[in-house]
Amino acid sequence: MSVYLDVIWALNLLFDSLLLYLTAIFLKRQIRIWRLLAGGFIGSLIILFSFTPLHTYSSHPISKLLFSVVMVLVVFGYKRLSFFIKALMTLYVTTFLIGGALIGAHYFVQFDAEMSTKVVIANVTGFGDPISWLFVLLGFPIAWHFSKRNIEGMEMTKIQFDQIVNVTLRINAESYTFKGLVDSGNQLYDPLTKLPVMFVSIKNIIENVAEPVKKMAVDPESLILGNVEFPDEWQNRLRIVPCRVVGQEHQLIAAVKPDSILIESKGENYLCEKGLVSFTIQQLSADDAFQCIVHPKMLTGPKQHDDSAKVS
Repeated sequence: MSVYLDVIWALNLLFDSLLLYLTAIFLKRQIRIWRLLAGGFIGSLIILFSFTPLHTYSSHPISKLLFSVVMVLVVFGYKRLSFFIKALMTLYVTTFLIGGALIGAHYFVQFDAEMSTKVVIANVTGFGDPISWLFVLLGFPIAWHFSKRNIEGMEMTKIQFDQIVNVTLRINAESYTFKGLVDSGNQLYDPLTKLPVMFVSIKNIIENVAEPVKKMAVDPESLILGNVEFPDEWQNRLRIVPCRVVGQEHQLIAAVKPDSILIESKGENYLCEKGLVSFTIQQLSADDAFQCIVHPKMLTGPKQHDDSAKVS
């Protein structure tokens, strides 16, 4: 059997380097390319040793563990034990993630024990079957890409989940509860009163809100122009706030001052003593994870045990 050792070694060098690069991405570390290549080279030495009398020792699990330890030390260095262990475990998780994706995709497409064996051991027995190598060459980059995207997606979900709060609004004896996202990018204030503005979507509860709230959300322009009649008890709550949005230099939005705004975050209740609310029928979250966008200043209010206090 012909053994294309140079091809096998080059592919393993490339794959090991990409695994180390993906590990660095998961760890949020900026690593120089030469370190990644050096780590990949050390990992690829196992393939070279597989064709020498050292094969018995290089294929032992302890030897493989030692190789991975050296790879992590070369790429990430040693700063403290906890970081080193974290980097080593992340490398193994990354390897299992990519390998599992390849095996899962192969079994999904076709279960063939003979072909599976070729996919797994082609890098130590020779060039292998062209189909198996084509599967690895195409599958590895795809698995690498989707693993990276999925991890980033999970991180964004976690970050977003950490910023989700419960918001309770009380307006004229009506009470509404929403899931809110604390958005540092929301820096809208009423220029006259300096009150922060919160955006609330009533798309899912439009039939259960007061008529003035529905009018404000459905047709705010008519309300601003005075074409829609607004109840007298709501007149002193109404504010017209100028804002800027992408594509438009100036825009006016309608907002009201509620009786109270209570925000629950991580088990603590915060009373927003000064704030405005702008209602809309637009969906603020594509997956409906939250229904309102909370101004970050609204979380600077005093912690409350009794939520009966009013907005000033």
